[in-house]
Amino acid sequence: MVTIGLAKQEAPPAHTRQSVAGTALVTASYAADFDRCRLMCETMDRHVTGADHHYILVERRDVALFRQLESSRRTVVDEGDLLPGWLWAVDDPLSLFRRRIWLSLRTKPLRGWHVQQLRRIAIADHIREEVLVYCDSDVVFLKPFDCAAFQKEGKVRLFRRDLTLIGQRNVDHDIWAQNAGAALGIKVPEVARHDYVSTLIAWRRDSVKAMCARIEAVHGRHWIEVVGSRRKFSECMIYGSFIDDILDGEDHFHGSEEFCRVHWYGSHLSDADLRAFVAGMGQEQVAVGLQSFIDVDAERLRRLIG
Repeated sequence: MVTIGLAKQEAPPAHTRQSVAGTALVTASYAADFDRCRLMCETMDRHVTGADHHYILVERRDVALFRQLESSRRTVVDEGDLLPGWLWAVDDPLSLFRRRIWLSLRTKPLRGWHVQQLRRIAIADHIREEVLVYCDSDVVFLKPFDCAAFQKEGKVRLFRRDLTLIGQRNVDHDIWAQNAGAALGIKVPEVARHDYVSTLIAWRRDSVKAMCARIEAVHGRHWIEVVGSRRKFSECMIYGSFIDDILDGEDHFHGSEEFCRVHWYGSHLSDADLRAFVAGMGQEQVAVGLQSFIDVDAERLRRLIG
């Protein structure tokens, strides 16, 4: 169990929010990604400034493993301290017990990638930092980065690629957008307009709490019941839709530059491929992300980045 006394934190009233104070880095991970996560922590400690604390959110059985990464500025958080007790993680017999599945009478059966999204939302209820910077455990920082980039004149940067999905039939994004609208109780276009999905992005803690309150007010149920009632959802699309379609961008400014260059698809990258990928980083990009299912182990990455 977490020993730092995580407890629900109340958001300040809207009329007092003249500026945002305190920044937390947030990573949801699991045992199979531990070596990648350790490398992320090493490079984060080397290159990232402007954050007060780093929280790593994991399943209960992974807590002891990840505790190796704790420090005075990094805490491992047990999902049992974030998620309701009626959501249970069990070994999945359909995968010959190699994978985990989260079951309850109130949601669809959920996989690890679903529950990682729920953790990222739920942490807002338990910490004091007002700016939450989300960083996946497969990210490697290669250049200095100041989290102050996520704030401007008391507003927090909302990552958004404007109108990039119109004209491209991206089925996943369309479904995510529809399900975001359903959770929030609003009608959205059948084709998603904007893309809010990336890593190394920031949210406001008070806005996350307001988003959850909105979902519960619309449906009369716990927000996890609502979000988890559909198999395909994206926490980034829900948050982005809440900010833009309900709050009309209040307390946020938009930015389309991606601070992390992500390799989303594929099964194998040679050393030459990796070097070319790093060499292709944009001027504003300070990190690279290689999805965990891509065949690149952490030690190989560590050797390549020096």
